This record gives sequence, C-alpha cells and structure tokens, in this order.
Amino acid sequence: MAERPDYYKIIGVGKNATDEEIKKSYRKLARKYHPDRNPGDKQAEERFKEISQAHDVLSDPDKRKEYDRGGMFAGFTGSGAGGFDPSQFSGNFSGGLGDIFSNIFGGAGGSAPRGARGAGGQRPPQARGHDLETEVSLSFDQAVHGTQVSLSVPTSKPCPTCNGSGARPGTSPKVCPVCNGRGVEAQSQGIFSINQPCSNCKGSGTVIEHPCPTCEGSGAQRSVRRLRVNVPAGVRDGSRIKLAGKGDPGVRGVPPGDLYVITRVSESPIFKRNGDNLEVEVPLTIPEAIRGAVVEVPTLNGSKRLRVAPGTKHGTVQRLRGEGPPRLGGKGNGDLRYRFVIDVPASLSAEQSAAVDQLSQVMNGDPRANLFPQGSPSTAQAKAGEN
Repeated sequence: MAERPDYYKIIGVGKNATDEEIKKSYRKLARKYHPDRNPGDKQAEERFKEISQAHDVLSDPDKRKEYDRGGMFAGFTGSGAGGFDPSQFSGNFSGGLGDIFSNIFGGAGGSAPRGARGAGGQRPPQARGHDLETEVSLSFDQAVHGTQVSLSVPTSKPCPTCNGSGARPGTSPKVCPVCNGRGVEAQSQGIFSINQPCSNCKGSGTVIEHPCPTCEGSGAQRSVRRLRVNVPAGVRDGSRIKLAGKGDPGVRGVPPGDLYVITRVSESPIFKRNGDNLEVEVPLTIPEAIRGAVVEVPTLNGSKRLRVAPGTKHGTVQRLRGEGPPRLGGKGNGDLRYRFVIDVPASLSAEQSAAVDQLSQVMNGDPRANLFPQGSPSTAQAKAGEN
C-alpha cells in the first residue's frame, strides 16, 4: 500500500485550518507553481498537480471528512487502475491563471450555460468568441496627451442568412444529446468528477443538424471591422487597451471576445521615459556651472526657466513635480527631471586656451586630495627624494 499523502502539508496549513485559510494558502501556491508561470518546468508542474489534488479534497467538506477518517484515501496512489490521474487537472485550467481562480473560487467568469453546474458546484468554461489583438503606432506627443485613432481589424460578423445561429433558415439548433445542453461532460476519475467541454458540441450546448449553406454552420462570416479608439493620455510603448466585446463574435450567438490594442510609441529626441517620469538632459557651459545661471528648458506644454545654482556639478538633477506625463488610471501626473551635464569642448581656440590657463592659475587646491588621506603618491615620492 502506498504512503498516504499529507494534503494539509502539501497545502501548507494545519489540520484545524479553516476553509478560508485553505483557500488563501492554495491561491498563493497555485500562483507560484502554475505552468503558465513556469513554462517547461516539470517539477513545478508536478507540484501544481499535487496542490490542486490536495485542494480538491480539502475544499470539499464531505471529501475532507472522509480523508480525515482515513477512509478511501488511505491507499491513494495518485494513479493506476481506478485511481486518480492528477494530469487531468491541467485540463481544467488551460486558460491560465485567470481561469483557475474563476473556476475554483467562484470568480466573475460570466453566466454559465443552462444546467452547467457540475460536480462540486464548479462552473465549466463558458464558450465565447476569440480575443483579438492589434497594434497602433503613436507619436510621442499622441501618447502623452492622448488621441483618437482609426483601426481596421480583421474579424467576423454574424451570418446574415442564419442571423448567427448556424442553422439553415426554417430550422434551429437542437439540444446536444451528449451533454443535454450543459456544454460539459463529467468524466469520473475514481471519487472525483472532472468537467470538460462537451466533445460533441464543443461546449456550446447545441448541435446543428441542418447547417446554414452560407456559413456552413459556423454562424459567422469573415469581415473587416473599422473602429475609432480613444487612446488615453499617458500610454507607453507596449500598453494594452482592452475593448470589451469588440473581439470575434462567438459561434452560434455566444458572447463575443475582447479586442486588445497594443500601443507602439515612437521615441522623443528630447524626453526619455523613466517609469511614470520623463527625463531631459540639459547641457551647461563651464561658466554657467561655476557661476550659476538661469536656463530655459522644454516642458510638455512649452518651456520654463530653471535657476542653476553656483557650483552645480555634472549630473545634478532638478525636478518639476507633477509636470510629467499623466499616470494611467487617473492618479495624477509624473515628474519632469532635468539632469545637468557640463558641456566640455573637444578643442579650444588660442584665445580659449589662454583663458583656461589663466583660470587654472587662480583656481587653488587639489580636487583629488581626498582620494589619498595619507598624502598623494607624488608628494610621498618627493619627500623620499629629499631624504
């Protein structure tokens, strides 16, 4: 007889843990070991299966009582004739992390098809149209201030002949005889029951006996949808704008998918993105850095003057708080940061060279003295030569 698995230890809770504690611990572990976050990691995949298996038992009051009594779980091996194959769990969560918490924890995943609650009260995946994704190119100014763009998106539309039902005019879809309209099939794995999309109707709950001659039963025709999309101010390169319900319409009238617009923002020759803020490199002449000055700098809406303090060092940063790009979500604006850099000429005229010589004679002190607390090597060598 194989060793009895310790589901409490696998989930990371005590035997007296509440349902909420079990759920909280499971969520944390499921996020950590989910295959979507660990592609190609077999150990993480096996760990995820163990966690899912343990949660399925401990989250069900009847199964948990049976397990605590050491009943049918005492000789559990996880595989073999009549046993449970943990790999079956991966089928329930093929949609990724969003589906796992929607299906297991009763998240807002939309309404289920008629009669769609399966064993354990879980909802099967709901049929819906495909999500679509497209890209839009924006200038830097458009991304900062927001704009409206036109898009042409290849998609589909309900078939005009059958109005999206997929059935020949004068007929209608029939309830699937395999799942009785539920859209799912319950596959028994020992004491467990796993819901899978119906193999006959592919989860729609209906079958087409007489397909529409125009769309051949799909209920849709390919088309190009033209949209005007409002791009919010502050988007970055790679931002995703979700247009709910603007994706492909579902087969035979089920809800449509979503459209995701990916923004591609061209770089600015002046402003550089750094998180929510923008940075500008501002050159200073050597006299400006030494004596101080008032310099004009660009902003997103024109220009402003900044006071440069006397003795400003290379790399000094001044900030204009709240005058950067808008933060997405209406949380104010970022900052504008100005980094002062000393503009050192690559070559000097005779007059400039003479001026630098004069300056070097009156600028006393060794700026590198602090690098050698015991005295500079040249000084030490000079003293040694005198001795």
